[in-house]
Amino acid sequence: MVRGRLIGIDHGIKRIGLAVSDASGLMARELTIIKRKSKREDFERINQIAAEHDAVGFVVGLPLDLDAKPDQHTQADTVRLWVERFAQTTDLPITLWDEQLSSVDARELGKRQKRKHDAPIDDLAARVILQSYLDAVRDGLAEPPQ
Repeated sequence: MVRGRLIGIDHGIKRIGLAVSDASGLMARELTIIKRKSKREDFERINQIAAEHDAVGFVVGLPLDLDAKPDQHTQADTVRLWVERFAQTTDLPITLWDEQLSSVDARELGKRQKRKHDAPIDDLAARVILQSYLDAVRDGLAEPPQ
């Protein structure tokens, strides 16, 4: 079981979606969308938000591409590099989590919340990623952050 709040992150080229779990690690909710500036500013803002919520770790969505060729640079490679750099700015554990179908589920959430069709859903995608991880930990399919 997860003890403490986690911050879910949906990494994007223009925006970063954030979600937060409750302290018991059962439920995730969308939090905010950060418009990308510089890595330094983005990392500072994410760490500030984590501190405000007394977070004990991060869960970052990893966009796995099963059709990618071995020598092909993928979005997952970009996210891994970003996480390596982000890890240098925090002492909190960072877990990479498969984000397949998070955008589809986030769009559905957006419809249910009656968001405008063209409104960003990065925060909802972060919520879906984080909830998927929390469910997997609860079901014994993933390890809680160390």
